[in-house]
Amino acid sequence: MTENPGPENASAEALVRRLTASRLKVAAVLTAGMVVAYFGFVLLVAFAKPAMATLLLPGLSLGILLGAAVIVAAWVLTFLYVRWANGTYDARVADAIAKGG
Repeated sequence: MTENPGPENASAEALVRRLTASRLKVAAVLTAGMVVAYFGFVLLVAFAKPAMATLLLPGLSLGILLGAAVIVAAWVLTFLYVRWANGTYDARVADAIAKGG
């Protein structure tokens, strides 16, 4: 027998839908940031070789520096996601679970 959703379940369901939407939005923004960083670097390597070969310091080219920046960007975006998930998302999930039953 299927349970008839009451007002409490409806509000909990709406909260879960909002949570899902916010998680998707955060994931999309962070993914877009990583795609831009990675493919921007790849395109620079492919089409701007002389610029990437520019020496900034002895033994340090612009390409090496930007490659390291892509790696750092991945760590920073991961940190931002974990911070958001631990600080905002987990508390809202716990609230949705408490309201849902």
